[in-house]
Amino acid sequence: MTSTAINFNQVAYLLITGASRGIGQRMAIETSRKFKPGSIVVLLARSASGLESTRAEILECNPHINVVTSSVDLSNASKQLLEDIIDKSLSKTPVGSFELAAIIHNVGTIGNVERKAVDMSDRQEWEEYFATNLFTVGVLNSCFLQKFRECAKKLVVNVTSKACLVPFKSMGFYCAGKAAREMYFKVLADEENDLVVLNYSPGPVDTDMTVDIQGRSNAEEIRNYFKGLRETTTILTTHQTTEKFISILEAGRFSSGDHVDYYD
Repeated sequence: MTSTAINFNQVAYLLITGASRGIGQRMAIETSRKFKPGSIVVLLARSASGLESTRAEILECNPHINVVTSSVDLSNASKQLLEDIIDKSLSKTPVGSFELAAIIHNVGTIGNVERKAVDMSDRQEWEEYFATNLFTVGVLNSCFLQKFRECAKKLVVNVTSKACLVPFKSMGFYCAGKAAREMYFKVLADEENDLVVLNYSPGPVDTDMTVDIQGRSNAEEIRNYFKGLRETTTILTTHQTTEKFISILEAGRFSSGDHVDYYD
């Protein structure tokens, strides 16, 4: 059985989505800090300026690696585009030169939190939500694993949420998307014994997304929940959740495909 412990102090290839801000940005910076020279880090998000900010921070703490950015809308990215991004990032570097190939699926949107489940009748809204949060995630994951099939150690991370296990009022799109996405990665882990798959639930983190939920949710109890976390300063920082994330992977005390929460 493949060990789930990950050594980041290697020549690595890392691709991370939603890398322009928040949790994705912090995960990209802190994992890259540990990589050996010759490593390649690929940052995907819509915001070109946000990606450049992440890239600059990575190179400040580890100037010996190559950081590639690609401003892309993952709601409508084709398989061909995603394959081209990976191929161009590699340039002429052979896949076999990497000791670790890792992908972090951090991209995620909250969806329309002003609707109750009974009012989620717009088919286009459903399709657009799942296109970003599930369909492209699955396609990108397949493109990545097919490219790095021969790499000795492969890590797949799905940034998930407690919302895939527990219903939250006003968050029908988010809960449904997270549940479907996590089950896909559980099936992947069950089928591919040579992969390390982690479904990481980062806990309630102070990000633009939780600010958005607090401001727009149609459920008063949800708005008050995030308001209370901020007022009591018990909401987590991106640094806190990323530190825990890295320690979980380095310790490897989980089975591939497990859902591991910040508070576990």
